[in-house]
Amino acid sequence: MIVTLTPNPSVDATQELGGPLEPGAVQRTVAYSHAAGGKGLNVSHAVHLAGAPTLALFPAANSDGFLSLVEDSEVPFENIPMTDLVRTNSTITEPDGRTTKINGLGPTLSEDTQAELVARLSAAAATADWVVLAGSLPRGVDKDWYATLVRAVRAANPNSQIAVDTSDGPMEALGARLDDSAPDLIKPNGLELGQLTGRDGLALERQAEDGDFSGVVEAAREVNARGIPQVLVTLGGAGAVLVTPEGAWIATPPPVEVKSTVGAGDSSLAGYILARSQGKNFADSLAQSVAYGTAAAGLPGTTIPRPEQLNIEETTVSAL
Repeated sequence: MIVTLTPNPSVDATQELGGPLEPGAVQRTVAYSHAAGGKGLNVSHAVHLAGAPTLALFPAANSDGFLSLVEDSEVPFENIPMTDLVRTNSTITEPDGRTTKINGLGPTLSEDTQAELVARLSAAAATADWVVLAGSLPRGVDKDWYATLVRAVRAANPNSQIAVDTSDGPMEALGARLDDSAPDLIKPNGLELGQLTGRDGLALERQAEDGDFSGVVEAAREVNARGIPQVLVTLGGAGAVLVTPEGAWIATPPPVEVKSTVGAGDSSLAGYILARSQGKNFADSLAQSVAYGTAAAGLPGTTIPRPEQLNIEETTVSAL
């Protein structure tokens, strides 16, 4: 069982333009879609489409139309009731694949709702092989809440593997608590890896785009040394790097016509966890991760890929 928690879910509204975005101009879309989104929920969606057991946890009012969107996806879920509606994240995609995102302001999570989320997460974690904690944190929650959640999962099930995917303040706060709250896996992009290690993340990404992954590997090895054994760094078109105490690998993505990058990182994380759950080694798990992320980038909106849409054959993995 793969359990996910999305503390700050969203309705993902995607508008596709027929030409380049012109700031300040009036433009019409050629296609529109909306779906239930949020990093953890996207991971559960990919896992569900792969035929593996999953449960998505998130806060949402019982009257929120967001729940209808989740039901449409057929992903097994439990919502922890709250009074506010979930936020809406808007995405504009252009024909060349460039994506502009405007993320809405999330609701404020009460202390009672926070406590119920921790209780429900702990109950679900008791039988979980993996627990994924992912996304931004809503208002009203301490920046180091992910550290609290990691410890709660450890207490409920010491054998469960924990993955975290977040950024900005929550990433930095988790980094400050790795001595007692380190997950088993973290999935940053280059910028987020910089936030975790105090480096220039944009510089790491530029180096990777030029084919130099040494900075990413060095930063990831520092994270290994601080207690996180698996560091999966997604780098867009440059692929992804996996660093563990056993070694480091780079995966180059297969060719794809990019339509939307929304959900690509979440799909990458799902692909990796599915592979590890199936007993695949690190190199093969990285290949599946990149194949999932690439397939997602080739689909419109927040469309999550199915296993038959992957191109693992043209995904190359090399040791670093």
